[in-house]
Amino acid sequence: MSTDTPQEKAEAAATRRRWITLAEVVGVAGVLIAALSLYLGWSDRREDAAARQAEQSRDARKATTARLVGTVERGGDRVALADPAQPAVASIDVTFPRALGIAAEQTIVPPRIEAGWIDDAVLKLTDGGADAVRGRMPVLVAATIAEGDRPAVDRAIYDVVFSTEGHTFGGRTLKLEGVVFRERVRGDATARLDALWAVEAKRLARAVRP
Repeated sequence: MSTDTPQEKAEAAATRRRWITLAEVVGVAGVLIAALSLYLGWSDRREDAAARQAEQSRDARKATTARLVGTVERGGDRVALADPAQPAVASIDVTFPRALGIAAEQTIVPPRIEAGWIDDAVLKLTDGGADAVRGRMPVLVAATIAEGDRPAVDRAIYDVVFSTEGHTFGGRTLKLEGVVFRERVRGDATARLDALWAVEAKRLARAVRP
């Protein structure tokens, strides 16, 4: 038979309750810590997946786009085109504003724009005024990127910067000064190209007017 006094029994019961409460607290804390660990692990995995997806998207864009930079060669007779970040550009197709009547050109190794493609049309357009004229001709450049199993084509409008100069004994020549990226385009950009040239042609007409 127990000899505990009522006070001792009460204290023992209180102690058991405290241990039960502490065990419950520890259990709840354990559940919370486990839940937090699961959430942090899930969050980290989600961030890693998002980072991988973003990197893949950047790689995909890089594999299908080019931003060509021009290097003037041969004293302005041509501009070589290249993208330092996109060495897989294999060739380019260059389309000119329809009003100029210049046939489209394709070049490879290296992709380039030649002064001889545009000099007749520009010199004729600017004839009758000052010998020295400077302008920009918008052109549509379709760059073929030969990377992977399926070549991609990146289409963008560039400005071909040119200048003309006269000679002591008559006549004028055209020199290329560079190529400047203007905008990337999708689909048929003929109308956009013609509209840009219409603005520049008016400016040139005013510039060469006697």
